[in-house]
Amino acid sequence: MLIETLGAARDIGRLQEIAGVLVRHGFGDTVRRMGLADKLERAGHALKREHVADLARIEPPVQVRLAMEELGPTFVKLGQILAGRADLFGPEWITEFEKLHSHVPPVPLEALRPQLREDLGGEPEDVFARFDVAPLAAASIAQVHRAQLKDGTEVVVKIRRPGIREVLEADLRLLGRLAALAEAELPALKPYRPQLLVREFAKSLRRELDLAGECRHAERISGNMAALPYIVIPRVHWAHTGERVNVQDHMGGVPGGQLDRLTADAGFDRTLLAQRGARAVLKMIVEDGIFHADPHPGNVFYLTGNRIAFIDFGMVGRLSERRREELLNLLLGLVEREPQAVADVLLDWTGDERGVNLSRLETEIEAFVDQYHGVPLAKLSLGQMLADVTTILREHRLGLPSDLALLIKAFISLEGMGRGLDPEFHMTAEALPVLRQVLRARYRPKVIATRAWQTLRRTLAVAEQLPGDLSRLLRNARRGRVHVGIELAHLKRVGDQINRAANRLAMALIIAALIIGASIVMTVKGGPTLFGLPAFGFLGFGGAALGGLWLMRAIWRSNHGRDGDDPD
Repeated sequence: MLIETLGAARDIGRLQEIAGVLVRHGFGDTVRRMGLADKLERAGHALKREHVADLARIEPPVQVRLAMEELGPTFVKLGQILAGRADLFGPEWITEFEKLHSHVPPVPLEALRPQLREDLGGEPEDVFARFDVAPLAAASIAQVHRAQLKDGTEVVVKIRRPGIREVLEADLRLLGRLAALAEAELPALKPYRPQLLVREFAKSLRRELDLAGECRHAERISGNMAALPYIVIPRVHWAHTGERVNVQDHMGGVPGGQLDRLTADAGFDRTLLAQRGARAVLKMIVEDGIFHADPHPGNVFYLTGNRIAFIDFGMVGRLSERRREELLNLLLGLVEREPQAVADVLLDWTGDERGVNLSRLETEIEAFVDQYHGVPLAKLSLGQMLADVTTILREHRLGLPSDLALLIKAFISLEGMGRGLDPEFHMTAEALPVLRQVLRARYRPKVIATRAWQTLRRTLAVAEQLPGDLSRLLRNARRGRVHVGIELAHLKRVGDQINRAANRLAMALIIAALIIGASIVMTVKGGPTLFGLPAFGFLGFGGAALGGLWLMRAIWRSNHGRDGDDPD
């Protein structure tokens, strides 16, 4: 039954709506192949199919984008996340995903009042010296109003839409079930790992719903940026901040999308701004391990004194220390044109090598990096190089972990913003000294000594627990509760090769036995004959000849790379 397959009856109406939108946008065949159309119609839910013929003439990426816009906030957010997955989708898909915007009308203030009273402890007009009724901006999850604190500080108040969590949770439940169904019924989608994508999206979206979490990210990054006085992060006013509302300083200055206002007469140095922005984001990524994952022009303001303000930390990326080490090796390999270093890092990142021609992949990566030998540093586009690497991985159906996909998107966005400020801006020129500085810092004697001490402490902790662990292991072994599992990469392939080699050896022994036996029979007088020769001796030599031909063919196929086709 449909309810058993896709969940509770409370979601059946939304499921019908999703299926109907997909049908209207030319994906009726996909809906039917997943079994949704027939089941919904048998349950009495008709799917409207108007304008299907017109929509069928539109390119699939455009159809998907239009369907996502019609399906509302959850699917728009999903498309915006997918816009950063160049490792999974081609340029035509990424272009359409980047067009997705939440065309959501603002919620009237009167509808927000009950929630605001709970969160602020009173009417907004009483809490603030001034509260603007008209919002500055409205999006799918929250909307922003300007206000002024009692002490005269200009602030922005970000308010989560009432009831949005329930709507998003219902959509996430259905998305999870639809992803599982799509992965099972549509094998072509398996390389895109729909269930994993939905799980990662759900985690990201739930974090974005917590407006206090956004402020914690902002404060952490603000602390990390203390060494760069030209970087400004809005101050959080915790007295008025919670899960459903946050209050931060209002950032004046020039919005990131209005570059024509950044003139020398107004006191701005666009080249300096590009360099400072690059240094800040490189520090976030390479040194700190937490970075603004969506540094587009709408989240940046340029302030007097050539300062830069970053806002909206609802989406951040995190990199572990190990991942940062790998990233350093990758970026240095790209910038210094060391193809083997790049190939090693990417093969570690992709992880799942089943069904991948590793030799071909490594050769392509090496050829890609090697093409930049002799190219001046100033002419290298680091963002484009990273985009090209993800294209190679996509062609081999290898996806990057989500944190790395966010990282590459941030790099590409950052380089685009830098070129917008200064056409002569080159990310590689900014990145190389930062990367070398961080790498040198990693190998200072004090840092090495600290790491050695931490490793020793972990080793001693393990050694301290070892006797107890061995005792439990032996006790379980005596009770027959120990199960040993060994997993080796390509073990099946190795086993198959050994099996084929054993078969050939056995066949060679049989051929040798037939030749010896036939030779002996040939010397025995009497018995049936064939063509004037002892029949059994003739048959023995014939069998040996056929076996020898089979063996020669199997060896020839093995030497020409077709070992997998040999019969057992």
